[in-house]
Amino acid sequence: MAYTDLRDFIDVLSRQGELMRITTEVSADLELAEITDRVSKLKEGNKALLFTNVKGYDMPVLINAFGSHRRMCLSLEVDNLDSIADRIRSFIKPKVPESFMEKLSFLPMLMEVAKFPPKVTGGHAPCQEVVITDPNSPMLDKLPILKCWPEDGGPFITMGAIITKDPRHGNRNVGMYRLQKFDNVTTGMHWHKHHDGARNFEESRRQSMATAMEAEPSGAVQPPEPPNYGTFFDKEAYEKPGNRLEVAVVLGADPAVTYSATAPLPPEIDELIFAGFLRQSPVRLTRCKTIDLEVPANAEIVIEGYVDQSDLRREGPFGDHTGFYSLAGLFPVFHVTAVTHRKDPIYQTTIVGKPPQEDCFLGKATERIFMPMVQMLVPEIVDMNLPWEGVFHNCVIVAIDKRFPGHAKKVMSALWGLGQLMFTKFAVIVDKEVNVHDLSEVALHVFGNTDPRRDMMFADGPLDILDHASPLMGYGSKVGIDATKKWASEGFTRDWPAPIVMSKEVREHVSKQWSKYGFK
Repeated sequence: MAYTDLRDFIDVLSRQGELMRITTEVSADLELAEITDRVSKLKEGNKALLFTNVKGYDMPVLINAFGSHRRMCLSLEVDNLDSIADRIRSFIKPKVPESFMEKLSFLPMLMEVAKFPPKVTGGHAPCQEVVITDPNSPMLDKLPILKCWPEDGGPFITMGAIITKDPRHGNRNVGMYRLQKFDNVTTGMHWHKHHDGARNFEESRRQSMATAMEAEPSGAVQPPEPPNYGTFFDKEAYEKPGNRLEVAVVLGADPAVTYSATAPLPPEIDELIFAGFLRQSPVRLTRCKTIDLEVPANAEIVIEGYVDQSDLRREGPFGDHTGFYSLAGLFPVFHVTAVTHRKDPIYQTTIVGKPPQEDCFLGKATERIFMPMVQMLVPEIVDMNLPWEGVFHNCVIVAIDKRFPGHAKKVMSALWGLGQLMFTKFAVIVDKEVNVHDLSEVALHVFGNTDPRRDMMFADGPLDILDHASPLMGYGSKVGIDATKKWASEGFTRDWPAPIVMSKEVREHVSKQWSKYGFK
């Protein structure tokens, strides 16, 4: 049964022994982050943390709620994340019913699909029990927004599900971008040019420019080049009065909504529909008070506002999930028009930095859940690993069912053409027998099975904006490593050695005798 709200999830974490309440007074300035960073790296005792006594604030802070495989499964109400992948597979390649009985058996799937779309409802919305629209009242100032690392540019909101709509056709997008608090009513909006929210922002800019060009004599208004967010560009060429893109920032939604904001969905798929698919129940929405958007009605906190095309401000630095500070740059400003919340709200946030952190388990969930979609496009893929050390966009390890010469290089090229996998700097391809989740086993095959000149394929292309090593922001080189067994048809004329494996009979015999040898 789907969680009603974040509090429902917190109750489950508590009953399952996955939650630790901290009543000692702590500061939102670095101290709370340092505690969480230490806990997230514990082999024993890694728990979700609920800080109930944050200095200077009335709100408790929930953090590290998704910070383990078990809690990630609890958040999506499954025993294993691969079970969600199996559900996706059933929709990707359903068997076409032929007989009457098969058609009847197909009905439950159709009925499940009907559950997915979110529903806008009237009446009581918990997220609007308290409504603040007066900018002279505490708005952002009442939120215990964390400063996580010493060189951060300020405190940052880090786990907001950020809702926008495409100005052309009204399609909703829910993403997760950081927001640096500037003051009581403004933050930065750190979205990159690859993000759907930034595309919606750019579309509103194009529409306003088109309107201006229609109103002015021919040639009087020239559309500027799109800004390269994160760099210092010619502000005068960009800052023109224009439309505002309305934005809602949702904090403390139910776990399926929060996870869906991080999911790499195509722009045409509404993340709230996907959240309904995950929770197998529609997300209940309510209309915002000051902007024309809908938000999850049972959320803890909602920040309403807009991003104005004529307002850019320096944002950052920020201690990022790469393990390094992302540099300061110019980004749009988010102007707050209202803060609504429950009567006793819980502020949910996260910290990112050197792995493992909470975001590692969100990324691992994406790896497992979305693998069927990758396999639909590249069916020779048997398994995939996005290792923490690669911070999800620097490295992918893939096992394939190799069937023809050059197959590994075909897969490398395919991966670089798939959504956010286009950012991958290192694509490692191994045979299907290799366990891609055992980095020691992968390294054995990479170091032993490759000739660097023959088995490394280089390419240039887009990289993640946060990649600080690329020569240009968002663009640089990437490499694929073919660590599969080499075939004669690939020009390998030597004999390929067999791997060392003990016989099955001996392994089974030793296993049966193990305790008799004196081992436990």
